[in-house]
Amino acid sequence: MNAPRLPLSGITVVSIEQAVAAPYATRQLADLGARVIKVERPGDGDFARRYDTTVHGQSSYFVWLNRSKESLTLDLKAPRGREILHGLLDTADVFVQNLAPGAADRLGLGVEALGERWPRLIPCTISGYGTSGPWAERKSYDLLVQCQTGLVSLTGTPEETARVGISVADIAAGMYAYSGILTALYTRATTGTAHPVEVSLFEALAEWMGQPAYYARHGGVQPPRLGTQHPTIAPYGAFTAADGKEVLFSIQNEREWAALCAQFLGRADLTDDPRFATGSARVAHRDALNAVVAERCARADAEEILRDLESIGIACAGVNDVAAFLDHPVLAGRDRWRDVAVPGGATVQALLPPADLAGVPARMDPVPAVGEHTEAILTELGRSGEEIKALRADAVI
Repeated sequence: MNAPRLPLSGITVVSIEQAVAAPYATRQLADLGARVIKVERPGDGDFARRYDTTVHGQSSYFVWLNRSKESLTLDLKAPRGREILHGLLDTADVFVQNLAPGAADRLGLGVEALGERWPRLIPCTISGYGTSGPWAERKSYDLLVQCQTGLVSLTGTPEETARVGISVADIAAGMYAYSGILTALYTRATTGTAHPVEVSLFEALAEWMGQPAYYARHGGVQPPRLGTQHPTIAPYGAFTAADGKEVLFSIQNEREWAALCAQFLGRADLTDDPRFATGSARVAHRDALNAVVAERCARADAEEILRDLESIGIACAGVNDVAAFLDHPVLAGRDRWRDVAVPGGATVQALLPPADLAGVPARMDPVPAVGEHTEAILTELGRSGEEIKALRADAVI
């Protein structure tokens, strides 16, 4: 029995990508079966390969972002390198790039130039602050965007701000690039028109800042930094149990609040206390409320607290570290891990893509070494062995 055809089988993506945002977008296209040809610098390749060496000598970032791709090394400043790239674009469906501001235009790979030569090609540009406007020429990285959108001002404790612990701006931009490309592919299939896609890290994360933006604009103050406590809902946060472990739980409505008071806190009278009678009142009197909850949690171990909260229908969880997350029973029980090969012959466990398509297997192909597929791709483009040897000797590939 033949394996089911993957949804994006037959789609070719050429990507001049580096770091996180563009590789995250194209890896998801590869997950769905697209052929993704990753164009890298000869020698070292994508600089994300050298962020760390913790995964069998490979970068944890690179392993996460680049499975199921083909790696082609090209010097795009060399005319012969650009000629090879043009040969790839002749049959490509999507072209993705997150080069430094202005670099694509200097290489003749701007959106207008691409549209004139390859009208069916869907170009996707990922930038820091957009390709127009007052900050178009600024370089940008994830933490800079976290700062510029105000996210860092919301994260941390009253005493100190903190960065979000993952590359959230890059991930947001990668997600919007991915969904934008899928939309453009669908539109091309139904109308014949190839629409360019543009995403900036700043505007992607700005969208995710919608709720605090409305709160600050209409409330006159921004949500406070409260660690694990929720700025607009109470009680909602982590509390320390008698064994020193933290338990986080959330009250979402008045029914849950009444159950918590009567069956967990043993204080049914608090339901009608004017300080806690509504969600807004509980937030306004958070310190007094948290003192009551903290005193109750200090009288029992974490496992007992979790059992008690679950028994009355309150959403709750322990506060895991990364090691505990890796051993999470949901991931094991739902069979979410798969082996993926990495350069050097080792394998790592990788999570399946989160969107399951019934009857469609996940594609979990190897992470490529730098330039691993260069010779095969050039042969496919009609280059002879001697030509390939000459290109390598001249450091074009």
